[in-house]
Formats: sequence, C-alpha cells, structure tokens
Amino acid sequence: MQNTSIKQYFLHALLGIAMGLILSLGGLADFKQVHELFLLQNIPMLLVFAGAIGLSMIGFFTLIKDRNRATKKYNSGTIPGSIMFGVGWAMTGACPSIALVQLGEGQLAALVTIVGIISGIWIYRKIAAPSFQLDTGVCGE
Repeated sequence: MQNTSIKQYFLHALLGIAMGLILSLGGLADFKQVHELFLLQNIPMLLVFAGAIGLSMIGFFTLIKDRNRATKKYNSGTIPGSIMFGVGWAMTGACPSIALVQLGEGQLAALVTIVGIISGIWIYRKIAAPSFQLDTGVCGE
C-alpha cells in the first residue's frame, strides 16, 4: 500500500469537486438529458459526451505513453458486465460518478442508484465471479 499524503488527498478532492461541477453544469446529471442522449435525441449532449471521451483518451495516452503497460488476459465477464453497466446506466441515467453528482445536487433518488451499484458489485464478487471463475480484481491491480 502506498503512503498517501494529505496533499495528495486534497488534490484528489479538488479534482473530484471540479469533475462534479463540470458534470453538473454540463447537464450530465439530468436524467431527462441523459435519457435523450441514449435515444439519440439530444445530439449536442452526445457531442459533449463524445468530446469528453476523446479528451480523456488523449489524457490517458499522454500519461502512459512512456510507461510499460501491464497486459491482462481477456476476462470473459467483460462483455456481459459492460452490457449490465450500460443497461443500469440507461435505466437510472447515472454511472457511479454521476450518481454522486446527483446526490450532491440533492437528488435523493440517486441513493437508489448508489445502493444498486454497491449491491451489484457485492453480487458480482460473492456470487457471479466465483461461479464463472471471473476476475474479482480492481482496475490497475
């Protein structure tokens, strides 16, 4: 386990708050707008989302270009897990970070989404993963 300083926690907190503000101000915490995004009825929101993905990709590739990346064997649970994640996101209008932003905005229905996320992770780790011999590790391990 790494020794993390108060300074690093503070920096992470600031980045998290900035991300939450950007997501909130960008309308990505609004269920109606996210729903329209998935129905391809809100093209500006789709472009904002695609732009965020593109910028994130550039950022990650910039950060890791000089590092040796560990290769990980393909996990057979990736496709079903991705589908379940997408269905949950479409149903609730929130991925994990958006659910926290919604809660910060005072949308108490986000608690249902957060409980669903935690329950899904628990079910996966305790029931599904051992049954299908899937990886229960965390990203980056």
